[in-house]
Amino acid sequence: MSDGLPLPRRYPAIAAISAGSALVIIDGGIANVALPTIARDLHATSSEVVAIVTVYQLFLVMLLLPFSGLGERIGLKRMYQLGQLVFTVSTLLCFFAHSLAFLLIVRACQAVGAAAALSVSSALLRQIYPAKQLGRGLGINSVVVASSAAAAPTLGGLVLAVAPWPWVFASAVPFAVISLLLGRALPAPQPREQPFDVLGAAMCAAMFGLIIGGAETGVHGSSPVVSAAIVLAGIALGVAFVRRELVDPAPILPVDLLGRPVLALSVIGAFTAFIASQTLLVSTPFRLTHEFGWTATAVGAAIAPWPLTNMLVAPLSGFLSDRIPAGLLGGIGMAISITALTLLATLPPDAGYWDVAWRMALCGSGFGTFLPPNARLIIGSAPRERAAAAGGLVATVRLVGQTTGATLVAVLLALGLGAGATPPLVAAGMALIAGLCSLARLRPSIRNPAPAEVQDEVPTLKQSR
Repeated sequence: MSDGLPLPRRYPAIAAISAGSALVIIDGGIANVALPTIARDLHATSSEVVAIVTVYQLFLVMLLLPFSGLGERIGLKRMYQLGQLVFTVSTLLCFFAHSLAFLLIVRACQAVGAAAALSVSSALLRQIYPAKQLGRGLGINSVVVASSAAAAPTLGGLVLAVAPWPWVFASAVPFAVISLLLGRALPAPQPREQPFDVLGAAMCAAMFGLIIGGAETGVHGSSPVVSAAIVLAGIALGVAFVRRELVDPAPILPVDLLGRPVLALSVIGAFTAFIASQTLLVSTPFRLTHEFGWTATAVGAAIAPWPLTNMLVAPLSGFLSDRIPAGLLGGIGMAISITALTLLATLPPDAGYWDVAWRMALCGSGFGTFLPPNARLIIGSAPRERAAAAGGLVATVRLVGQTTGATLVAVLLALGLGAGATPPLVAAGMALIAGLCSLARLRPSIRNPAPAEVQDEVPTLKQSR
């Protein structure tokens, strides 16, 4: 089996994956700036129009793992290209949306296409890069994600300044077209021959949909009893689903991978790290506005150092993860973030722009140090035939962690604690858990699994010397 794509074919394949990652991130974040305009044009309330964002995120979370399993069955390349095509066609339908209900259907279809592409992108990265350069590849992909997240609001504002709101969604189409055209260079590993578990996929999607949807209605709805019933139904379904997956040789929910301590610790660490980052990023605008009286422009400028620093640190961290254990890099990254989060929680009463900006930059560098090596360990340690499941797990953990962080901020705001020092302190606690999980992977019994479990070379302390 060849180790990665040969040069120069590797370059268009990298560009195809990068364009696909950019469109998913941009389309997920660019809608925020257009919500007031859409509400006015479609005669909807502000609370109703927020569903344009939540529907997209919910469908992504529900479909990532089922689509990763389907991708293993029909082929990673075919799944990726099909997702890009569905996304492009769905985006064109935005121009025909004259009601909120139709636009929500279109957004759900966009999320279906985005989930199909995102579910197999990490597995394709593993096929594109040689094993010794996988961390570098994931670092580059992290830069694409961070830069797309940073550019989405600005791009949306520029589009709205010169065109109607449907063009906001269409601005991601060029990335889909580029990815489709260059996608011919993507590797096409042999599909798995086992039949696709349709019932398992449906149970997985319903589990995430009920739990996350119920939690969202609990925060924003008017009936806590109904919301609690929805969440409990999702948990009950999840218990039955996990029991079913435990006896499946190739489960939709990769419980076989989570049974490995190094992967379980990596997933828990990633989940808590994403909760921490989203808790800070969502709560900071409220704090700077209410406590310090800043304008929206000043708030955006103060938060910008986070993704900008992340863009610089993530590729370096990914490069180092090919030589230094992920456990060590992750522990260092979370130590940096905990320090920065504590400093953000204790801002002086007369804090100015630079007081916030350098702390945000320090915090972004910590998360940028932690995340690429952590993703490399999850994807690189999984058996090659389970790479799609591992990649789907990485993406699902990111989205569920971010959704949990946003929901946590909503709860804190409802309790009157979301616009002060409490969110960064909570985020520091989450970062501490992530750091401890990362350092725990340095234990010899976890860092060096039994030979039968090792599929790809993962750096150890001895190898890094």
